[in-house]
Amino acid sequence: MELVIAIFIGLLYASGVYLLLRRSIVKLILGVFVISNATNLIIFLSGGITRSGVSFIGDEAEKATLETMTDPLPQALILTAIVIGLGIAAYILALKYKYFETTGTHDLDQLSKTDQK
Repeated sequence: MELVIAIFIGLLYASGVYLLLRRSIVKLILGVFVISNATNLIIFLSGGITRSGVSFIGDEAEKATLETMTDPLPQALILTAIVIGLGIAAYILALKYKYFETTGTHDLDQLSKTDQK
């Protein structure tokens, strides 16, 4: 299962870098989002994938062993990263809206032509 997720993460990084290298500002923003999600999946994968593993020890302390427990820290980091990513997404989309209002184009190559007025 970890191998399938690792291959999927590699595909996400590849498509994110591809989108970053495009000329459109919209594709650049989408590339940042895809790379952000791929990074979240790497953090999730670092915690290990165990089915029915407990993240904390309650009354069943005698049943829980180190092999059956999952690490809750990567899950907490991912939740924090998702919240921060949504804030950054809102900010980037507001900047993109203002960028299009000012320049009238989505193409980054045409931006150099707007400087020569």
